[in-house]
Amino acid sequence: MQGIDRGPAIAELPEDSPFVGFYLAQDLQLTPFSDPTRGHYLRLRLRDQTGAVEARLWEDAQQAFEQMAPAALIKIQGTVERFKGRRQVKILRWRLATEQDGLHPTDFIPTTARDREQMLAALQQAIEAIQNPHLRALLRSYYGDPTFLERLREAPAAIRIHHAYRGGLLEHIYEVLLLAQALCELYQQIDRDLLVAGVLLHDLGKLEEYQWGLQTSHTDQGRLIGHISLGLERLSQAIARMPDFPPDLSLALRHMLLAHHGEKQHGSPVRPKTLEAIALHHLENLDAQVNRFACLIGEARRAGQPWTDYDRSLERSLYAGEVEEQPG
Repeated sequence: MQGIDRGPAIAELPEDSPFVGFYLAQDLQLTPFSDPTRGHYLRLRLRDQTGAVEARLWEDAQQAFEQMAPAALIKIQGTVERFKGRRQVKILRWRLATEQDGLHPTDFIPTTARDREQMLAALQQAIEAIQNPHLRALLRSYYGDPTFLERLREAPAAIRIHHAYRGGLLEHIYEVLLLAQALCELYQQIDRDLLVAGVLLHDLGKLEEYQWGLQTSHTDQGRLIGHISLGLERLSQAIARMPDFPPDLSLALRHMLLAHHGEKQHGSPVRPKTLEAIALHHLENLDAQVNRFACLIGEARRAGQPWTDYDRSLERSLYAGEVEEQPG
């Protein structure tokens, strides 16, 4: 619906005056005050298509938590403060969005900027270009399933780290495929069919690792088993339904899935020990890290900040560039 005033975007929140706007409330957490007699306050993240920001609600936190959990579209009046150098919203007033507001929570969920149908078409084209009939048939068993394709169109690749938005998993696979195709032109000794198959299969366990909607979270399987093992289980089952599948090809492909995170401390049960496995590891990690940097830097630029907030896992802030003066 056009003409609805959503208020300022997350990337454009003013720091000098109160504001009113609609945002998706996620990652709700009741947190005790340092003085236990004061009870709890509510920590949360406000999100829209331009990014996310930490927020705090100091009053009536328990009631708000019960009404918002696990995530909700809300209208707030708030102010932006700085806490340890990072932007943080202080929520002064809030209410749940209603049908009369004419908004839908999915309008506030970040989504891939790439055309999902074009990406799927590229993956299908890569499958049909595979010369090995066993690998081609195996991939068709996945990418020929309409239910599988519908989930792949929507699935994020992660909760926060990289490609953490709707369609992010499909985008990640597509980008790694393009990188792999370029690498095969440089290194003719790589088995192109095997590497392409590994690219198209390596992260499919994430379809079971995550559940998504208003926010992305781990499933029980994801928390207890993880996407690498889940992907290996499904791959082994698919191969078992193909009695003529060569054992050595099965071994090579399963090794690639198990080793694609590179190191045991990063979740891989084994380290890469074949040419295709080491290629897959570095290609998918390259795409993940560049996307991670690009998203963080993009949020900072949209907020007019030359540096990103400090990222604990990266142990650094990233340089986004000098802030340009706006005319007028």
